[in-house]
Amino acid sequence: MSDTIHIQIDRADGALQRLIGLVERRGFFIDGMDMASEGSALHIAMTVRGRDAGRSIDNLGMQIDRLIGARRISNDAAFRSAAA
Repeated sequence: MSDTIHIQIDRADGALQRLIGLVERRGFFIDGMDMASEGSALHIAMTVRGRDAGRSIDNLGMQIDRLIGARRISNDAAFRSAAA
């Protein structure tokens, strides 16, 4: 099952590489990514899928929140939980 995480990240040298590396190291495949530039930030919609059932999208989101210059805006799983 794929989830989409919406992220805002500062435009800085290597920022996108750090984000992609974090996602891959945490055991997720990146199925797609859309980016839009807005001033000094990038807005990214990243569709990810865990390598196995033990991967939690919430844990990935918390790791992204800890990445310098990045913050998670939302993820589809949060929207599904709120709607239920």
